This record gives sequence, structure tokens and C-alpha cells, in this order.
Amino acid sequence: MANLKDCDPAIYSLIKDELDRQQSGLELIASENFVSEAVLEAQGSVLTNKYAEGLPGKRYYGGCEFVDGVERLAIERVKKLFNAPHANVQPHSGAQANTAVLFAMLNPGDTILGMALDQGGHLTHGSPVSLSGKWFKAVSYGVNAQDGRVDFDGLLRLAVEHKPRLIICGASNYPRILDFALFRQIADEVGAYLMADIAHIAGMVATGLHPNPFPHAHFVTTTTHKTLRGPRGGVVMCQAEFAPAIDKAVFPGTQGGPLMHVIAAKAVAFHEALQPEFALYQKRIFENARQLAQTLIEQGLAIVSGGTDNHLMTVDLRPINMTGKTACEILESVRITTNKNTIPNDPQKPHIASGIRIGTPAVTTRGLGASDMKIVAQCIADKLKNPEDSSTHERVLKTVSDVCHKYPLYSQRLVPAK
Repeated sequence: MANLKDCDPAIYSLIKDELDRQQSGLELIASENFVSEAVLEAQGSVLTNKYAEGLPGKRYYGGCEFVDGVERLAIERVKKLFNAPHANVQPHSGAQANTAVLFAMLNPGDTILGMALDQGGHLTHGSPVSLSGKWFKAVSYGVNAQDGRVDFDGLLRLAVEHKPRLIICGASNYPRILDFALFRQIADEVGAYLMADIAHIAGMVATGLHPNPFPHAHFVTTTTHKTLRGPRGGVVMCQAEFAPAIDKAVFPGTQGGPLMHVIAAKAVAFHEALQPEFALYQKRIFENARQLAQTLIEQGLAIVSGGTDNHLMTVDLRPINMTGKTACEILESVRITTNKNTIPNDPQKPHIASGIRIGTPAVTTRGLGASDMKIVAQCIADKLKNPEDSSTHERVLKTVSDVCHKYPLYSQRLVPAK
């Protein structure tokens, strides 16, 4: 069989272009990261050829003895990482992990209570455009206007009033520590299940830099990329009593055959996360985020909640009369990648937004440290405050290029041959 370059030069060229983009720019999207070459190798393996509907030892297809071993290792490692009683590593994404919990434990029309999208929540926490908001009665809690932290008093009032079947804690854009014990206390008061979505903070949870939702949560979901630095995918974990229902909700309830090459890549990432070096990496993510937020504030930019306790922050652009959409485009012109994001009670529509979300996992993987974050923050502030100035543009572009050259991404053997 021909190699990719000869078989499909168009796709080959686009992959090369994407590699060039990643190598030549600063990736500050909080939900993105760079996997190791070992993870890339596992995901690009012959395991992609194997169909394996079912669970290890209980497949509907023959020839699964080796992929069974792969999946058992992935399960064993992720349970150890999070002190989880049970884990299913087959969900194709965090959204499907969340959907599996809803499918397993609720009936259409049941009430769920999750964080509102513009307050930092995720689409799958009850947004009206999501299955979670269309099939269930979704009630939303938010953050305090004063400090940008979860409004637990308001959450309790809503829980008592609406008696949800499930409370969802966790967020897509929340920069502070989550009090899982308090969430569970409220859930117990109204007889609700508690699901913790730790997609963004999984790496910090795994290394003790953020409290673990176990034993407080009945269910814990996560993606395997972001701070966990694995392939794109999901995991759903739960207390032992719910294991049969969760496994059936994943397959055959919400998806078919598992992606065994991705599960192998997950297993490799979990192995990497169990090493002492990974804890040091997570600590650097936090230190970099704290320094980035502090320097942005010193440069006159507003940060929602005044700082961060994890890997991300949101810049409120209203004080400089700019939208998130515009800011994203401006920063991308100097090879700094972010994403537009709503702020609490945002007056703009989500596709415009009043903020940008910034995170440090990917640049930390690349090797940048706290001193580099000062430089990056200066570049962001200078470009946003002087968007039309050509000298500022050239200076920032050169600085970004210098930083990328100082911290190269991936070895030469990954660069496609010319």
C-alpha cells in the first residue's frame, strides 16, 4: 500500500500545514494540548483495524484477546489516577461521557441542575441547544457577580425549588476551585445524584493540585485531552453500584464499537500521568496560568474573578471596547491562538462574546515557564491595545516567533518529508 504522501498528497499537505501552524504559533486555547510522540504512535497503530463491541472478556467479535489487554490496562490506570471505583474508557468524547450518565440514570423530562453556559458551564450541562437541554428540564445556576465564584446560596435555593434528579458540577470556563463536598451536601438535601465533569481540571485532580470529586460524586466524567494531555476522547467513572448501568449506557446505549487505537492512546497517556514528572508538569501549568493572569492585570486587562486557581482565565474585553470575536482574530494575526468566550451575563451573543478564554496546558507542554508568561502576556496586551499599529504588530510577531524557536515542538522525525 502507498504511503500518505503518494496516496493522497492533498491530505498530506494539509497535515503538514497543520504541523507547521502548531510549531510556529503559541497555543493558548485552554482545552487543547500536545500529546507525546508515544501517544501519537499508539493512536496511529493497527489497533484502528479491530472492531470490539462490548467489554473486555465479553465481546461480540472474535480476535479480541490483545485489545482486551489494552482496554484493561486503560481501565486499571485511570481508576488508579482518580481513585475511582469503576471506569469505562470507551466514550468517544466528554460530551458522550456526560450523555451516558444522563441516559443511564434519567428519564426524558427529568430535571437537571447545571451551570449556565454563559456563567462557565458546558453545552452538555443543560444548554437548550444540546440534547441535555432538549430532552430534560434544565435549570441553571451561576456565579456571584461580585467575585465570579459559584453562588452556592442560589444553587441551594434552585435545588430546593426544582428538586432535580441530577446536579452537575464542573465547568468549561471556571477558574476557581470546586467544592465537591458542598455540592454533594446540596445534592443529598434534595435527593439528587451528583455528577462532576472534570474535563478541564482532570490533570490537576489526578496530581492532587485540585480536590478529587471522589468519594463525593456519584459519577465523574472527563475528557482525556486538555490538562490530562492524552488523545481526544472521554471517560466516565462512577461508584461501584452504578457500574452495570453506566457500562450499558455507553454500549449499546449511546455508541457502538469502541475506538481501540484511541483507547490504547488513552492508556499511554494514563501511564504518563502516573509518573512523578506529570505532577511537576501540572504544577508548572498552574504557575504559568497565575503569572499570565497577574501580568495581564498589570497591563490593564480585566480578568473574570480577578485571577485563577487552575489552568485557565477569561479576559473581559469590555473595558477596551472589543469583542471576543475581534480579539481572537487580532491575536491570531500574530500567531497567538485563543477562543472567544462569553463572560458572566454577557451582553453579546455567544458567537461574538465579550471575552477570550486563555489557558496554559499546551505552552507548558512546550516548555514555557513563568518568565516566558510575562513575555506572552505583554504580547497579548500590546496587540489588543494597539490593534492597528504596524510596528506593534511586527514586534509581537517577531517575539512570538522567537519564543516558538526557543521551545520547538516535536522532533524532526515527525515532520513530513519534502
